Amino acid sequence: MAEQKKFYGQEEFSKGLEGVIACESKIGYIDGQKGWLIYRGIEIGDLAEHSTYEETAYLLLFGKLPTRKELDEFNEKLVSYRKIDPRVAEIIKDMPPKAHPMAQLRTAFSALGTYEDPAKVDEFDLETWTELGIKAISEMATVAAQVGRLRAGKPPVEPDPTLNHASNFFYMLTGRKPNELEADVMNKALILHADHGLNASTFTAMVIASSLSDIYSAITGGIASLKGPLHGGANERTLKMFMEIGEPENAKAYIEEKLAKKEKIMGMGHRVYKAYDPRARILSSYAERLAKLSGNEKLYLIAKEVEKVMIERLGKKGIFPNVDFYSGIVYYSLGIDPKMFTPIFAVARVAGWVARVLEYLHDNRIFRPRAVYTGPLKAEYIPIDQRS
Repeated sequence: MAEQKKFYGQEEFSKGLEGVIACESKIGYIDGQKGWLIYRGIEIGDLAEHSTYEETAYLLLFGKLPTRKELDEFNEKLVSYRKIDPRVAEIIKDMPPKAHPMAQLRTAFSALGTYEDPAKVDEFDLETWTELGIKAISEMATVAAQVGRLRAGKPPVEPDPTLNHASNFFYMLTGRKPNELEADVMNKALILHADHGLNASTFTAMVIASSLSDIYSAITGGIASLKGPLHGGANERTLKMFMEIGEPENAKAYIEEKLAKKEKIMGMGHRVYKAYDPRARILSSYAERLAKLSGNEKLYLIAKEVEKVMIERLGKKGIFPNVDFYSGIVYYSLGIDPKMFTPIFAVARVAGWVARVLEYLHDNRIFRPRAVYTGPLKAEYIPIDQRS
């Protein structure tokens, strides 16, 4: 139950806005008690099994599964938008190499908006914003890949128009075309992360868009919010925890010590889910397969021991693995630098940001919540030379 307070007769409030209803939506739904996630009425497991990221993005944006013709046209747009202004690549090159990759992504994506036609960006028109949103989905993958390449001291890779969205992103990031398993898991990972209700980054994007700022500002705000370790950065910290544990037999003592100190166990528990996160179930099997193939099986075995201990200790309280618990192992086993895990999250979630922004703007009202004032009601002004 969210903590609620009253002060000076003002309205009750919920800390962190937990449980507060901010809008209506037809895009996605989470039943935390059942461990159920749907996009537009379709269960996430069905989409992960049968769909592509492109089709899922179309579903989120337009409210229905596309026909073959509609999907082909949507794919053609995404492919046509893969090449970004070369001046943005120069901006990335000039950034300090030790800067956080999400800071680099945030700055580079913001710069993209400055090279767009101001008449399109700065004048609100829902149709134009929709087209720019589609473009942003494609651009996000390209910018994130270039950030990854330049951080590794390698030249950017030109997009391959013959590859689908997930495979092309993998190719531009790693410099090699994925095999069938790698292409499949990257596609699934992007689908699983595409939308998840009014999380911090999605809400940030919606708040910015509600002032009719511009779509690039809204998405840049989403990137900035996603950067935090309590949101998009959790899988990197979860992987680090597994590495600290070192051996599967060390997991129980490690977790018991953390719990005794009331420290957070990364990748476990969720603000919404009080059952097993369905995304974690899907990624678990891929984490096992990829970890074995890449020589990282020990990390997976450590994860399973941590999961076992945590469910034994806290499963009755609704603490189970969330999507971050296994996604780090998946990406690491694909040979991806852990610092790039959160940018991959942005590559997926941008479809959800765009969809939620556009849906809200159909009946827009600028967000204007209030704070409960807890300071003094009367204080005396003291001249500066009389203050101690």
